Amino acid sequence: MLSSSAYPEHPEETPSGTLPAGESGEGGAAAVRPTQVEESGTLTEPAEPVDWLGLPEPIRDRVADLAAAALGRLPNDDVPRQLRPVARFAPAKRAKLGGPALLAALRDSTRFRTAVLEWLREHRVDALNPNDDDSVAAAAAAVLLGESSASSRVRLVARNTEESTLRAERDAAVARVRKLEAEVGRLRAELQEAQAAVEQARAEREDELAKLRGRLREQGVVVRKAKDAAAEAVAERERVEAERHAETEALSARLEREQQKAAAERARAERAMAEADAARQSAREARDADEVRLSMLLDTLSGAVDGLRRELSVGSSPRRPADVVRGANTGRRGGRVSEPRVLDTLLALPGVHVIVDGYNITKTGYPELSLAEQRQRLVRQLGALASRTQAEITVVFDGADVTSIPITGPRNVRVLFSDPGVLADDVIRTLVRSEPQGRPLVVATSDQAVVTSVCDSGAHAVPAAVLLTRLGRV
Repeated sequence: MLSSSAYPEHPEETPSGTLPAGESGEGGAAAVRPTQVEESGTLTEPAEPVDWLGLPEPIRDRVADLAAAALGRLPNDDVPRQLRPVARFAPAKRAKLGGPALLAALRDSTRFRTAVLEWLREHRVDALNPNDDDSVAAAAAAVLLGESSASSRVRLVARNTEESTLRAERDAAVARVRKLEAEVGRLRAELQEAQAAVEQARAEREDELAKLRGRLREQGVVVRKAKDAAAEAVAERERVEAERHAETEALSARLEREQQKAAAERARAERAMAEADAARQSAREARDADEVRLSMLLDTLSGAVDGLRRELSVGSSPRRPADVVRGANTGRRGGRVSEPRVLDTLLALPGVHVIVDGYNITKTGYPELSLAEQRQRLVRQLGALASRTQAEITVVFDGADVTSIPITGPRNVRVLFSDPGVLADDVIRTLVRSEPQGRPLVVATSDQAVVTSVCDSGAHAVPAAVLLTRLGRV
């Protein structure tokens, strides 16, 4: 067997026929030197391969600790790539967490194994003593140095470890047996105590049973007396219950009669209240009918007065002699309106009457709608205009296109349909001629024939575009 001095630190100093300790070429640690030359010059048998990952736990931990100690001080070039993350661990965690990786690197990387041996020879030479008194340290040194005796030392440590384990298991088993024997002795003593307690309890129970039998005989007499008293109490209770039942029935009959009387009184009261409510309702309805009739009468009289005023051309203010002088006028003759602000001025005149050529306006403003939708939209906009200006507004549609009963429009807008065979234009001309002389009239249409005739009658003609612009601001 060669000592550690047989492997010099530098490869160039290695004797011919041998390799430096730890260098096994491409085969890693599992490939050992085919032969070794001892100091005497004789050849020895090749070293038996060592299973690095199958080393006994004490040797594995020792080798991992030594490699972890060297790993933190080696240059990066000597550290395999898979060990570089382990090198960043804290020194206390390298061997614990990176043990398998360290052993695999020692097995597979000749460069790393050589670098570890060089660091150990420099800083931990005591760790490379194959003849150490500690068998684990000696076996770890032999494995690292690649000694031919490494396998036998590993087997020796494994056998010692197994024997230690078996010895520990034997000692634990002996301790368990002794503990169980002590437990059995304790249980036997407890069993004897329990048996004695059972015997004592049995004796006490027999004495108690004899006492209970005597008490039972005494209680039998008491029970018979109690039964007799209970029978008498039951009979008395039945008699009292019968009396109470009869009294309850009598009270129930009396209560029912009282309830019937109360129900009759309540019914009479409800009838009286219903009659009073009916009388109040009749009086209220009669009063409402009188008020409605009176309101209708007043509305009729007011309408008749307003119609008479319009018929007689009598205004709210009395006329003066200067108003009837011939050869002069107020300058309010009919004309064509081309601007919305002029239309606003006309709408502000008191008693102004606006006559609208319905389809002429709608087909200019929104022809994409159906005729019914055109009428509804125009009447709704005219209603808003009438609410703002207080002007009287009449809209005229041709009746030939109406196939259904139109929906009632706003109260402040008069909606007219021409009779069959009559044009809406003729209805507009008739409305203009029927108005008293001097009343402000505005006719909204773009029909030039209608514009010419109404202007000759003293009305103001407003194009459809101007009215639509005004309606858009409502």
